[in-house]
Amino acid sequence: MTGLRYVYAVCRPLGAPLQAQLTGVAGAPAKQLNHHGLVAVVSEVPERDFAEEPLRAHLEDLDWLADTARAHQGVIDALTVVTTPLPLRFATVFRDDSAVRSMIEAREDHIRRTLDRLEGRVEWGVKIYAETAQSQQAAQPASKAASGRDYLRQRRQQTRAGEDLWQKAEAFATRLHEQLSAFAEESRLHAPQNPTLSGAAGRNVLNAAYLVPRGDSEEFVELVDRTKDDVPGLRVELTGPWAAYSFAGEEG
Repeated sequence: MTGLRYVYAVCRPLGAPLQAQLTGVAGAPAKQLNHHGLVAVVSEVPERDFAEEPLRAHLEDLDWLADTARAHQGVIDALTVVTTPLPLRFATVFRDDSAVRSMIEAREDHIRRTLDRLEGRVEWGVKIYAETAQSQQAAQPASKAASGRDYLRQRRQQTRAGEDLWQKAEAFATRLHEQLSAFAEESRLHAPQNPTLSGAAGRNVLNAAYLVPRGDSEEFVELVDRTKDDVPGLRVELTGPWAAYSFAGEEG
């Protein structure tokens, strides 16, 4: 290997082979780099794209970013089928194999502790969206106000309805998060998503991740499904199972 090293994850030696011809970032095959009884899963990537300056420029290119993120996630997903990986941050790049080995040595204790904690577990994501006042109005047939007073009355009613839905959404999100956190081994609350960036309809009320033993995943999914229609005007979105990105740092 002569290019830079793009590192997807660190894991224990695999009990089963990776998919044949697994293609990663920049169309390069994913390979295993063994060191101290651990495995870094890496690809060779060109300096012209992944050295510090060109990489910074590429991160402003949404098309490049989307393609590269898909390739990155494809390798992580393949790893999750055969092992419990400790995923590294997107676009983690080292100069050469020696630098990757040095990273493993410097973080070895943390890596082993985290792999022990994550072993046999996956991450599930749960988001709750509330309809905005605009979407509620669009769903209702428009009624023409007979006077300025009628118009103001309609606006007050719409505002009260929006406030009532928001209060119900917050109460529902709090209750569901408590239930799921009690079921999961660990949970993380993330900042609400920006709708402009995510493209999701509605206001993001809850954006959370849950660490669940793989064998308990079906029960976790059923627990989420039973709540989906509890409050009209809310949408519950479940994603996963993923590698435990949200739990790869120090224990919280």
